[in-house]
Amino acid sequence: MSAVESAASGVREGRTTAAAAAKEVASRLEKTAALNASLNWSAERLEAEAARVDGATPSDRAKMPLAGVPIAVKDNIVTTEQPTTCGSRILEGYVSPFNATVINRLRAAGAMIACKANLDEFAMGSSTEHSAFGRVMHPDDPSCVPGGSSGGSAALVAAGAVPAALGSETGGSVRQPASFCGIVGIKPSYGRVSRYGLVAFGSSLDAVSSFGRTVDDAARVLAAMSGHDPLDATTIAQPPLVLDPPRRDLKGLTIGLPAEYFPRDLHKGVRAGLDRAIKAIKDLGGTIKEVSLPHTRYAVPTYYIIAPAEAAANLARYDGVRYGQRRVGPAGDLRALYQATRGQGFGAEVRRRILIGTYVLSSGYYDAYYRKAQQVRALLAEDFRRAFDAGCDMLLTPTTPTPAFKAGEKTEDPVAMYLADIFVCPVNLAGLPAVSFPVGRSEGLPLGAQLIAPNFAEARMLSAAAALEAALDAAAEVR
Repeated sequence: MSAVESAASGVREGRTTAAAAAKEVASRLEKTAALNASLNWSAERLEAEAARVDGATPSDRAKMPLAGVPIAVKDNIVTTEQPTTCGSRILEGYVSPFNATVINRLRAAGAMIACKANLDEFAMGSSTEHSAFGRVMHPDDPSCVPGGSSGGSAALVAAGAVPAALGSETGGSVRQPASFCGIVGIKPSYGRVSRYGLVAFGSSLDAVSSFGRTVDDAARVLAAMSGHDPLDATTIAQPPLVLDPPRRDLKGLTIGLPAEYFPRDLHKGVRAGLDRAIKAIKDLGGTIKEVSLPHTRYAVPTYYIIAPAEAAANLARYDGVRYGQRRVGPAGDLRALYQATRGQGFGAEVRRRILIGTYVLSSGYYDAYYRKAQQVRALLAEDFRRAFDAGCDMLLTPTTPTPAFKAGEKTEDPVAMYLADIFVCPVNLAGLPAVSFPVGRSEGLPLGAQLIAPNFAEARMLSAAAALEAALDAAAEVR
């Protein structure tokens, strides 16, 4: 039984209480404080969350799939009881007047919001070194990064502080830290989960996503928050996700291996971990098929045109007038207010992406950059469609090109940092679901592989991932 289901069933059946779970998670959050993974939590808030669950009638509590389960929430998902800072000084102390839809749905399912988790500022980064409140440490090696931008959520799950957490994905920000930290990260199809209350980065790319110690843990959280939301016009008009039972084998499934995701210079440990996963697929009766996604090499430049363009538009609202921190400029006029607020409130990485986005959207450059990037995005999506139409039920790829890298190793070279997203950002551009799961360790650091599925095929994808998870020893050292 997974950690999430074990905790929830204990509360539902009266063997324990949400109050006991709240006390335990408070102790774990204190013990993991050195990771700098949580930005806001309190024992009093946890007690209030527990009282809400324990105060429900036994019949109502019996219907709660996440009764008493503590969940960390990335701090770009708004909540009314705790500040939502997005890891930025410009929103320091800001408290939303409403909850995100996913928060309301998780609470209705009986979950407790344990804490708000640290992140790269406005979810812009691949290492959680770009938070205004300090970097997050890797749970296994504090000299390494936990990945990003959802590094705080990933670190809390990997360290055992919480059994599950919410992150957000714009270009791999859940799957990449899941791989680095040796846990499971699920990115749903675009439109499967409401974005209402997720602070926007790239509106055509963003997806609220889930972490867990196991596939089942993360899947149960995803299912509880999925489904159509009238407050978000981009959600699909379908009922919530219904999970399939975990498969015992992969008979009848064809798994594609995209040649472009297995370059000759792929890290030896990552390659060895993928070889283990490929062998497991064959041992479980699955069929391996080599495929090609020829436009993959354009994915990173395409993403880093489209995402900054959307970010520049979305972050224009942080002007010091409507909400958040206000900095008064020396001239005392409106332009000075904007310049002082944005110049002092935004960090270097956010300013860099705003400048890139403004440039590619500017007159004279829109057609050369942004329009061309959208055309290439369509070609990337077509590559995936052709692979699935050719008989592949799913695709197996590395999640990241290397294990977790050292803190500071890539901060002075933004391009090198951006290339850490090479295997994950194509999925966001195409709007597909994907899951990263552990496949072993290299030199003591976790390795991840990802399964990519057709749109809205999460149930089949997660069932297959659970079968592979059961067949692989995630703690095994690979060479």
